[in-house]
Amino acid sequence: MDTLTYKLEQFEGPLDLLLSLIQKNKVSITDIPIALICDQYVEYITKAQELDMDLASEFIVMASELMLIKSRMLLPKTDEESEDPRATLADALLRYQQAKEAAQKLAPMYAYYSGRMVKDTDEISVDKTFVADQEVTALCTAVRRIVAYNNALEHAASTTFKPMISKPIIPVEIKIVSILKHIEKRGAASLAELIDSEATLPDMIASFLGILELVKVRKLLISDSVDGEWNRENALLGADTRFIINTNEDDIEQSEYLLDGEPEEAGQLSIDGV
Repeated sequence: MDTLTYKLEQFEGPLDLLLSLIQKNKVSITDIPIALICDQYVEYITKAQELDMDLASEFIVMASELMLIKSRMLLPKTDEESEDPRATLADALLRYQQAKEAAQKLAPMYAYYSGRMVKDTDEISVDKTFVADQEVTALCTAVRRIVAYNNALEHAASTTFKPMISKPIIPVEIKIVSILKHIEKRGAASLAELIDSEATLPDMIASFLGILELVKVRKLLISDSVDGEWNRENALLGADTRFIINTNEDDIEQSEYLLDGEPEEAGQLSIDGV
């Protein structure tokens, strides 16, 4: 290999010089050709001394360390000496290289932040000696407000939820039986006749659901005539809509609320009395 020509610049330390030699020779830090690097390192020190450059003692110490590693590399290895003599030096060079790269990244941040001044956070102690004046009437008002709020919660629970769970459940199947009997007796019935006769709102809702279920399975048909005459206005509009029982059993669909076209005895569909 050709002899390297050095510009004898100042290095920050022996590791800086070694890292520069490794980069110039384009070799790996983990596989240092110790003989080549040692010779170039000693050559640099020799030329620096000839030019009367100030060299720290650590450069001389590193030169002796390189010679020691070089001599150990020349000796035959035994089984007990399995560790590479260059391992310690390679580890130190890797750490130095990482620190040098980090310093290059931090340099712009230092130039940006170095001129700032930082002030520590002031700790303000709590003043326990000050007690604000409190009027008795204000305290009494606060207590009354708390009591009123608790009473309002209890009243809301008793007036809103208890009626919802205390009223009886209205089975829709029972209403279906009543609707069919009413229409069979009269031949036809209007929506108003089937709904308005109910005493309570839950009964009315249950009856309306029963009518919808019977229409759905075609047990009830909507009649388009009143007193034998067709009436367009009363056919599908309002409370005057009239229903008749479908006598064609083949046309009636199966329903979980009807057995063989008749309502079940035991109720499945029901509505809470709300």
